[in-house]
Amino acid sequence: MLPKDDTLKKNAVSATGSGSRDVMSQTPSDDLCQAKGPARNLFRFVAVAIAAQRNSQGWRLPWRRESAAVAADGCERLHRPDPHTVTMTQRLALQVFEQYQKARTHFVQTIAELATRPQNIETLQNAGVMSLLRPLLLDVVPSIQQTAALALGRLANYNDDLAEAVVKGDILPQLVYSLAEQNRFYKKAAAFVLRAVAKHSPQLAQAVVDCGALDALVICLEEFDPGVKEAAAWALGYVARHNAELSQAVVDAGAVPLLVLCIQEPEVPLKRIAASALSDIAKQSPELAQTVVDAGSIAHLAQMILNPDAKLKRQVFSALGQISKHSVDLAEMVVEAEIFPSVLTCLKDPDEYVKKNVATLIREIAKHTPELSQLIVNTGGVAAVIDYIGDSKSNVRLPGIMMLGYVAAHSENLAMAVIVSKGVAQLAICLSEEPEDHIKAASAWALGQIGRHTPEHARAVAVANVLPKLLSLYMQTGSSEDLQVKAKKALKNILQKCTYLPALDPLLHEAPPNVLKHVVGQYSKVLPHDTKARRLFVTSGGLKKIQEIKADPGSVLQEYINGINSCYPEEIVRYYSPGYSDALLERVENYQPAL
Repeated sequence: MLPKDDTLKKNAVSATGSGSRDVMSQTPSDDLCQAKGPARNLFRFVAVAIAAQRNSQGWRLPWRRESAAVAADGCERLHRPDPHTVTMTQRLALQVFEQYQKARTHFVQTIAELATRPQNIETLQNAGVMSLLRPLLLDVVPSIQQTAALALGRLANYNDDLAEAVVKGDILPQLVYSLAEQNRFYKKAAAFVLRAVAKHSPQLAQAVVDCGALDALVICLEEFDPGVKEAAAWALGYVARHNAELSQAVVDAGAVPLLVLCIQEPEVPLKRIAASALSDIAKQSPELAQTVVDAGSIAHLAQMILNPDAKLKRQVFSALGQISKHSVDLAEMVVEAEIFPSVLTCLKDPDEYVKKNVATLIREIAKHTPELSQLIVNTGGVAAVIDYIGDSKSNVRLPGIMMLGYVAAHSENLAMAVIVSKGVAQLAICLSEEPEDHIKAASAWALGQIGRHTPEHARAVAVANVLPKLLSLYMQTGSSEDLQVKAKKALKNILQKCTYLPALDPLLHEAPPNVLKHVVGQYSKVLPHDTKARRLFVTSGGLKKIQEIKADPGSVLQEYINGINSCYPEEIVRYYSPGYSDALLERVENYQPAL
């Protein structure tokens, strides 16, 4: 049994040692929190006892708190820190971290923005920006990691010195490691850095390979996000484009089948980059091109030749051209994909690069065999290419010009197909109008391939007044060595078959000795069999010019001159020989008339 009310009160008063105070007028928390030692334990006992009595009998003490247990809990709260004080302390501590995070974010965002303007690059480089960005690649905040990678990519993309700084700073291994761990945004930024480093030189691309980036990039090609696939394909293409060894490394990493899958994706940008990467691989060697073909790329590329996206068509035609150039078998596989005559319509595409890549594709197919060239002729390819040359200028014309030369070189019939399609006139325009020596050289070469077959072919070229232009280009000191060589070769090819003497007449008076022998040789072949030509040769001053030529005794040129002289009476030859008029005057002076 618990003590009665007044007994309990007395015990409480004596326990606290303050009998003058009425314990019943205070809250339990007041006395309980002030008491110490045995008194504090007594108060705890009293509080528990009162609570138990209250629960069992339903009586209440006239205290301002309803429960002694609440009073004991109030005392405990007094000995804990103030919640308001704790919150303020934490807030101040967290604020420091928030400010630090904001500063890092502001720094990487500003650097990324500054790196877009070339005038800032040198300043950033001198300020040591690389060493400051490197630790931020491992920042705990993903957005800071991504922006730091983006800034590094923009800097490395600017020049090879900064790309070299990325390599020397051991940044690439961090990026490669993070490619497998981070989110899609970081993966795109990291792939951009790898691409920016690899683009500059084979050495930097090799550094990307050496850090194990290819395996990580190939894994990215299997990502769900098309943006990650695109970034990875772009980086792989920039590695592969430098040389066959780097392309082989990309192939060995298993990239080609995945790139072929990428060109089948619905996203057009991803198709573009994947086709470009396949083109970069295929161009290096026949073996690499065969690897691309074995992955089934041709069929998928051929399906996109009429796609409305111009940038995609550029890459598709480039890839098909790079595959076709290596061998007859590869070219035939491209043709078997039934790209003709559909590709010919793209020669009129508004985009110049599309037109140029189509012409390049046709050139690479035509150069291999007469059969492939005949296929192109039969589908109207020669006429379409000639129209394309007329509609284009400068370097865009070049693959079309070379295509005509390859077709004409195979056979007389194919060369005649070029002539009938008015290809000679268009090539003559290019030879006269184009300012670039390499385009003139290609035009001269193509004309030489057309005119070298028969006298009929040579006459078709000669009547276009090409021969004087070729001679002029050969003799100009400002012409490049390649242009001089090709102009001389074309002249020789045409002259050896040309029997159209009116076209030869200008060359007889202007050509240097090494060309003149070919001109004189053609006269020596024609004049013995053509009476009208012999007469015209005399009246035009040709016979007189022949007598003025100083040839070494026993030389080929002297033999040609002797052959021409034998076509005329001896007195005619003497009449046009140098000094004959003086001899006549001397005879007049020495003549003594008979009176």
